[in-house]
Amino acid sequence: MNITSLSIIIPAYNEGNTIHLILDKIKTVELVGGIKKEIIIVNDCSKDHTEQAIQDYQQANPELNIQYFKHAVNMGKGAALHTGIQKATGDYLVIQDADLEYDPAEYNDLLKPVVKGFADVVFGSRFMGGNPHRILFFWHTIGNRWLTLATNMFGNLNLTDMETCYKLFNTKMIQGIKLEEQRFGFEPEVTLKVARIPKIRIYEVGISYYGRTYEEGKKIGWKDGVRAIYCILKYGMFKG
Repeated sequence: MNITSLSIIIPAYNEGNTIHLILDKIKTVELVGGIKKEIIIVNDCSKDHTEQAIQDYQQANPELNIQYFKHAVNMGKGAALHTGIQKATGDYLVIQDADLEYDPAEYNDLLKPVVKGFADVVFGSRFMGGNPHRILFFWHTIGNRWLTLATNMFGNLNLTDMETCYKLFNTKMIQGIKLEEQRFGFEPEVTLKVARIPKIRIYEVGISYYGRTYEEGKKIGWKDGVRAIYCILKYGMFKG
């Protein structure tokens, strides 16, 4: 399949201390087949120096195709992703958190099933393959597996990691889906809505995971888990 460009969507909220580090990693990645990178950063009304850090990076790296957008009020990760998805111009797009939990060096692993003509959507699983995986929270893992199981049941899927950040989509396809969830409910919503597309080809590849603690800036909590359950019922059982 002929892919010329990849949009990298980065939602950012209070990531002033790490945003330059993830951009450094993205900058060094050489995509397979000479695919060009478009970096779209959506600042979800950060309260720290995230905006200044991004603008400084843009000025220091004019050769990079960085598109910067910001929300006037904090709306949530899902809302930031909605903005980034609609602004994307690449043939495909991938979601990248602004922290250092996921490794951009693995973009080519995600792209492989697409480039070979097999996939329209690729999920990067933290629970398959032999890549490094930081050991952290037991109950987060149990919750993730239950949410993935429930999503699989309603979507007739066999994913191992529905909640993964690394999701790669055909851009025109994902732009044609009406997305509603403003926060972390984005993950089950987009998964279930994509699963309903006729003849959709979804693949999964193993990725690394360098998770962080709450002290290091992790933001997802138990309330987001409750919302995810609601979203699975809404977009799975009731086809909302």
